[in-house]
Amino acid sequence: MRLSLKILAWIVGVLIVLVIVLVLFVALFNWNRLKPTIDEKVSAAIGKPFTIDGDISAAWSREPSEPGLRSLMPWPTFTARKIRIGNPTWTKQPQLLQVDALTFRISPLPLLLHHIHVPSVQLSGLQVDLERDSKGQANWDIHLQDNSQPSSWKLSLGTIGLDKGQIALDDAQTHSKLQIGITPLQHAMPYEQVVAQATSTSRADVGHDVGRMVDSNQTHPDVSSHAKHTAYQFAWTVSGTYKGTPVDGSGKSGAVLALESTTQPFPIQARVHIDTSTIAVVGTLTDPMHLSALNMRVWFAGTSMAKLYPILGITLPDTPPFATEGHLSAEVHMQGSRYSYRNFRGRVGGSDIGGNLQVVTGGQRMKLTGDLHSQLLRFADLGALVGAGSQTQKEQRGDTTPQPGNKALPVEQFHTNRLQTMDADVTFEAARIERPNSLPINAVSTHIRLDNGVLKLDPLHAGVAGGTIDGNVQMDSTTQPMRTALDLRARRLQLKQMFPTVQSMQNSFGELNGDITMNGAGSSVSGLLSNADGEVKLLMDNGVISKTLLELAGLNVANVVVRKLFGDQDVKINCLAVDMTGKEGVFTSHLFVLDTSDATVNVDGTINFHDERMDLNIVPHTKGLRVFSLRSPLYVKGTFKDPDVGVKPGPLILRGAGAAALAALAAPAAALLAVVVPSHGQQNNCQQVLTQLRNAPPPGKVK
Repeated sequence: MRLSLKILAWIVGVLIVLVIVLVLFVALFNWNRLKPTIDEKVSAAIGKPFTIDGDISAAWSREPSEPGLRSLMPWPTFTARKIRIGNPTWTKQPQLLQVDALTFRISPLPLLLHHIHVPSVQLSGLQVDLERDSKGQANWDIHLQDNSQPSSWKLSLGTIGLDKGQIALDDAQTHSKLQIGITPLQHAMPYEQVVAQATSTSRADVGHDVGRMVDSNQTHPDVSSHAKHTAYQFAWTVSGTYKGTPVDGSGKSGAVLALESTTQPFPIQARVHIDTSTIAVVGTLTDPMHLSALNMRVWFAGTSMAKLYPILGITLPDTPPFATEGHLSAEVHMQGSRYSYRNFRGRVGGSDIGGNLQVVTGGQRMKLTGDLHSQLLRFADLGALVGAGSQTQKEQRGDTTPQPGNKALPVEQFHTNRLQTMDADVTFEAARIERPNSLPINAVSTHIRLDNGVLKLDPLHAGVAGGTIDGNVQMDSTTQPMRTALDLRARRLQLKQMFPTVQSMQNSFGELNGDITMNGAGSSVSGLLSNADGEVKLLMDNGVISKTLLELAGLNVANVVVRKLFGDQDVKINCLAVDMTGKEGVFTSHLFVLDTSDATVNVDGTINFHDERMDLNIVPHTKGLRVFSLRSPLYVKGTFKDPDVGVKPGPLILRGAGAAALAALAAPAAALLAVVVPSHGQQNNCQQVLTQLRNAPPPGKVK
């Protein structure tokens, strides 16, 4: 028994002696002797020159955070001063990284299990200079030394802290130059206080109306107990250029970043202006090695969504000024990442917008999926999609293409190359479309698919004036210029709903029906129509034409023609029938008939979208001896911007001669009958007129 006690005592004594020796060794050893060896080993491992120009010191201290008796055990703390990592010879700056002091602690007990656990690393006076040349060489690329034999030792890092720092980026490949400064706050700011301040400031920055649209409970950043106990301790600023555009911003962050913890959040707040766009975030980051718990409220704002492409890499359309607020989360991995922008709401021009979007990377192209919805969509806000708008509006959204003074069709180029950088599968619904004093559109919905550069809107549906417009649109950006095909069908559009402010239309039971097919190649609206092939079929029955109606519809040329034909009084229309076909941008009239109680008006000729010119003949055929204000044919010539409407010399074509002219319309009239929709027992004037034209006798049999 005594022998056992003696052996145990000897063992304990030896261990105590070893601990004392170890403590004395760590405290008294001249660690500077290891600097050449450390410099050599680290330089070989990272492939860059590594040096410790200052002293290496060591000390012992207890770790209060350890539980029980383990809190009494001293831990070694090492400090290395004036650390440098050199740059390659091609860089402008001599050093990649400079640190005034690096301090880290090592947990002693895990060493017995070949586990190097470093619970904390503290950096003082950090300075980083990041550079990349035009060939793609980057000084931050570190190629670790390949070791075919796995090590029996395991390394784990806890948290990284910082007192102040400077980070510079000079990227010749993306034309970016940034300066980031990090300084400590005088007093730590509680997480919830910064969230409230950032929310108020960001909403003021992007527009108060966006904040009123958003349910804060759905977009609130991290509200966990861990987040509430964090604090912002550092401020940072950024300035310079990003991809050639000016950048400035500021924000706050926590002091300690837990690299491997899945529960300790790191608070982040930022507001950055890039050119005319603003991005603001507030929230937390947990598990930074994977960003698997990125939990933030995010604001986007700017003069056009298309301007976010250089920043986010996501293809978005040209829009009026916009602002959104939503919740951002992310899962980032080497093989592919997933970003979600959920429950966002905002405005685009005067329209509201909301929904959920998700971006997934890792495939051949990134993919955008989600759903978008709008309660009120202003028709005017859609003009930017096709390059419409004033010169001031175009310049605001970044369009530098001047609109020629003699061109009416927009020449602004579509961003066709961007369609090949990503795929998409997004649904869009608008409950109501606002177009004051004009065409009432009740709802719009479509399914947007973008696959390998081919954009499809299929199906495309709109509820318009008590009827529907259905069809599809396809844009193929893999060909240059881009090829676009559309197929639209309008059915049962009620005339009195189409023009609710025109009193003379309110007693009309007429309808508008039509088909439009078009196929062309062009990278702008002007380019597309200038060589388009297609067909336009249109029928309107039992309506009224007036000066007020044509002015509301923006049909200035038609307004002049009607006034010359009928004077200023309202004209009751039995039927308006149009059948035109297009070839290489020139649309030719096969049937263009306006039938009224006094006359039948025939229009023939061409509309040339390539030259933006019109060459139309308008011939009225009187019915019997009724009084008719104009007794000569008209012509419409000139350009879309500067049309010329005049009277042709010669008398009015009377009934006998007019019958021979109208008989030539029999074949196209028969084709248009297929567009007539049954009127549920009501008389369809267009059906009667077209039937009469179809059954008209050949010119040789006219008496």
